[in-house]
Amino acid sequence: MRLVVKIGTSTLTHATGNMNIRRVEQLCRVLADLKNAGHEVILVSSGAIGMGVGKLGLRERPSDMPTKQAAAAVGQCELMYVYDKLFSEYNHTVAQILLTGDDLNHTDRHENFRNTMSRLLELGVLPIINENDTIATTEIAVGDNDTLGAIVAVSIGADVLVLLSDIDGLYTADPHTDPNAKLIQTVKEITPEILALAGGCGSALGTGGMKTKLRAAAMCAEAGCDMIIANGADPQLLYRLADGEAIGTRFVAKKG
Repeated sequence: MRLVVKIGTSTLTHATGNMNIRRVEQLCRVLADLKNAGHEVILVSSGAIGMGVGKLGLRERPSDMPTKQAAAAVGQCELMYVYDKLFSEYNHTVAQILLTGDDLNHTDRHENFRNTMSRLLELGVLPIINENDTIATTEIAVGDNDTLGAIVAVSIGADVLVLLSDIDGLYTADPHTDPNAKLIQTVKEITPEILALAGGCGSALGTGGMKTKLRAAAMCAEAGCDMIIANGADPQLLYRLADGEAIGTRFVAKKG
């Protein structure tokens, strides 16, 4: 299985912006084990700005572009240091790829990205991808890592994209406010009714929300790639996915 896992800022960090060490250690252990089992794993990781906010001692996520980019520059160093250290403990080599919208919209650059990814996977490397928040402005930004995860999954012909978030999946209503909300396990078509279930924006430290996840699901489905929204609080649920069990909400790809 070629698996793309996207993990959001709210899953990677505590509310303070500082890294959730236990969860990140669990995630790296599970992904390393899935690679040991023969699966190809690509990690799309948010968290650079969020971690930079914590490391710089800022009280909230900055709203101005220069401070966002400064936080990203600080946070990305910390993020990759931790990933490299943890995956090295399981004898896996990681590679960092930072992308902007221009890299994905320009034909030659997008092809270079695909070629590099193919070679990294052939070499047994675990690529870790993030948007290049240090230089990405509004004009060249992908915008959110749910969309980036979908673009990566489609570009490399992944079997499934898993968005690990702070929610179990797509619900019939907002589970935070409606006790009768029920988890939708399978979505075969993204209808106007499904789109209407998307709430507002994501967490205070992140940029995503259910709307960006449904947009990512539509991109994947059109390209023949399944997508799953699942709760990243327990990374071990990825074992259940590898064993063929149902987790979260699966958006089924269009066939043929």
